[in-house]
Amino acid sequence: MTTLRADLAALFEAAGLTDVDLDATVADEHARSAAYRRVIAAAVVPSPRDLAAVLARDPEPLTAKTAVVNLVDHLATTAPSKFQQQAAEIAAEANQLAPQNREFVRQRLLDWNLWLATENGQTPSVASLSSASDWMQRRLADFSASPQTLALLAEHGRTKKIRNTAANRTKPTNR
Repeated sequence: MTTLRADLAALFEAAGLTDVDLDATVADEHARSAAYRRVIAAAVVPSPRDLAAVLARDPEPLTAKTAVVNLVDHLATTAPSKFQQQAAEIAAEANQLAPQNREFVRQRLLDWNLWLATENGQTPSVASLSSASDWMQRRLADFSASPQTLALLAEHGRTKKIRNTAANRTKPTNR
């Protein structure tokens, strides 16, 4: 607990969170999870790798995984130009997580790299779409502006919903 206490105190100080009850946060994983979200959103934190290392050390495996995934999602949506480098650093720190949680984080990193590549105009391969999670395939079907990506999903999406959503978005609208 002393390492957790020291980690949390340092995170809160770096993020300027002076209103967090350190004792309550150390004792309760729900309070830690909420505090981790605030630290991630503060954007005045240590390097993403250092932050991922602290988050991955949380004694509650689900809290650790959730916090690292929140960090990944935040970085992908707020700093996409730096994401690929940061993703490699976070993947290294994810080794501290339980095996199933480690794989979940790695999949999320792959998913965001696929998303960012399509956002930058690259057409994904059928293999890369097939290796994407259902979550990312749904996200691409719902939000991608790429007609090529939508066409691939309409044909090769994992679920009927993904295929139908992508197919419907490729149809011209009548006005």
